[in-house]
Amino acid sequence: MHTDSFQSCLEAYAQLVIEVGVNLQTGQLLRIEAPVEAAELTRWITQKAYQAGAKYVDVHLHDEQLSRIRFEHGHSETFGYYPEWQASGLEMLAEQGGAFLSIKVPNPDLYNGIDPAAVRTATQAAMQARQGFSQYTRNHRISWCLIKAPTIAWANKVYADLPEEERVEAMWQDIFKMNRVDQLKPADAWRAHMSQLQSRLTLLNDRRYKRLHYRAPGTDLSVELPADHLWAGGGAVNADGHVFVPNMPTEEVFTMPHRLGVNGTVTSTMPLNLNGQLIDQFTLTFQNGRITSYTAETGQEALASIIETDEGASYLGEIALVPHDSPISNLNRVFYNTGIDENASCHLAIGSAYPINLEKGITLRPEELLAKGANVSLTHVDFMIGSAELDIDGETEDGELEPLFRKGNWV
Repeated sequence: MHTDSFQSCLEAYAQLVIEVGVNLQTGQLLRIEAPVEAAELTRWITQKAYQAGAKYVDVHLHDEQLSRIRFEHGHSETFGYYPEWQASGLEMLAEQGGAFLSIKVPNPDLYNGIDPAAVRTATQAAMQARQGFSQYTRNHRISWCLIKAPTIAWANKVYADLPEEERVEAMWQDIFKMNRVDQLKPADAWRAHMSQLQSRLTLLNDRRYKRLHYRAPGTDLSVELPADHLWAGGGAVNADGHVFVPNMPTEEVFTMPHRLGVNGTVTSTMPLNLNGQLIDQFTLTFQNGRITSYTAETGQEALASIIETDEGASYLGEIALVPHDSPISNLNRVFYNTGIDENASCHLAIGSAYPINLEKGITLRPEELLAKGANVSLTHVDFMIGSAELDIDGETEDGELEPLFRKGNWV
């Protein structure tokens, strides 16, 4: 890609993120978290934010090797520490109506050789400390957006079939493509895409399925839906009525299962990159909603760390539908990044449900959510189950089965 062309795409990407992703408003605060390798994109985003009228842009660049150094040389008894002032700062930003943008691209091999228990301890400490802030994002009270940008380690993993000097550029091209930056008017293309997703949501919310049935090699699963469930996807609306896009790219429509209504077995179809630890070829068995057994060919300890986070981590909190014949899936690559891979595949999530997937859910306390069938947990981990062999039926209130997916695609 020529330098001028790349800079034009980078600028267009930054503009899209500010205009559509967080939909930044005049006078609003913006916090950006990004890897140091994404500094150039971060500068463009910061520029576009100020041009859009940002009051202040708070940028936090991080180097993931510093996280590894902590586990290599820090004392194990300190891994459960998370700075309260960091969590308090996030909550203050949210209280003032600020927007949150994260470029989240963990190296899939970052913690090779590191004790999974150490990583689990630190991860749980961070989740515990950031509970207050997570309520703002999970309830869509503020605008937030997760986006992607290449790093050398990530590109080397995903594009190992290409010459090393071509990998980062190939990743940029795919990121631009999956985010519609390669189109003449990216913002208009995104709005048209969100309109298409909305048509799916309308269909599903009108049908009010009682249960979904999944069938594929290694998968035979029945998922009950709460009576008041709602399907969501594409854009979201914050407490001030502004539309934003939580994940870019996005191809999913999603809702919550009834936490006690999941039965059967499901098998993953893609590796799961859990904060630098890979989990692959794993199977979960459910009875009355609870995970009763699980196995993984790779990353058994890391999988156990998810399920053992708390009581709610033994239940599902999300089901999402994505056709196999879709833009990211058609790239024919595993990206080892849930934010991308989940938009190439139907998926489920272990842990907390999104209150937005329940009528008046954002007004309910945790115990009220549980009573309605929504799951509550510190964690929320998506894993991919879609393939060209997946069939899904929707069961109506009168017990009739209607085909939703055949061979991985909408009927």
